[in-house]
Parts: sequence; structure tokens; C-alpha cells
Amino acid sequence: MFTSPGGVQLRQSNFRRRVWAPALAEVGLPGVRFHDLRHTGNTLTAGAGANLRELMERMGHSSARAAMIYLHATGERQRQIADALGELARTELASCQKPRRGGKASGTELARRRGKPSRR
Repeated sequence: MFTSPGGVQLRQSNFRRRVWAPALAEVGLPGVRFHDLRHTGNTLTAGAGANLRELMERMGHSSARAAMIYLHATGERQRQIADALGELARTELASCQKPRRGGKASGTELARRRGKPSRR
């Protein structure tokens, strides 16, 4: 990705000083480490829906433990999970609220429809 002015691969010792630090300064991200790109990439890939096996393959890891080091939870993903679970619960609840045989609802069902709290 980054080469010297002559087009050859940079040595690690020169890369940080000559390329990485100036690039970060130019975009206003001082202190970001090159390795942070792996963490970001893996987190974004997981957020896009990749499973653990897919993450391992993309990162070149042979163990789940190694892949998990780069996997981070995000608030946005937690919100997506909560929303999906809420939708599943609403669907399940709606399927359970069908009237009983004979078309008569139970007393509990009628109270729920009226919004009355249960007497537990």
C-alpha cells in the first residue's frame, strides 16, 4: 500500500516516521496505530453480518481465540440486536394472542386488551 519514493517496499522502521505519522497528521488522527486498522476492519466486518468463521478467514486466523481479540462490541450493533429481538418478541406475542376455540378470549386476554394490570 505504501512505498518509498523509488517504488520499493518500506522497512517497518522507516514506515512509521516517513509515511504513517505524516498521513495521520494530515487527516487529524494523531495517535492511531497501524494495527488499529485490523481492529476497525474486523469490527466493521462483524457489523456487516460476518460470522466468526468468516472473520477468521478474512483475518487469516486459525483459531477463534485469535479472531476474538479483534472483535469489539459497538453501541450501534447492540441497538440493532435489541431491535431485532424486540421484533421477534412482538411477532411471537401476536401469534399467541389469537382467540381461543369458540371465539371467546380468556379473562386475562380481555384485561390485556383493556390495558388493566394483572393482579399477581
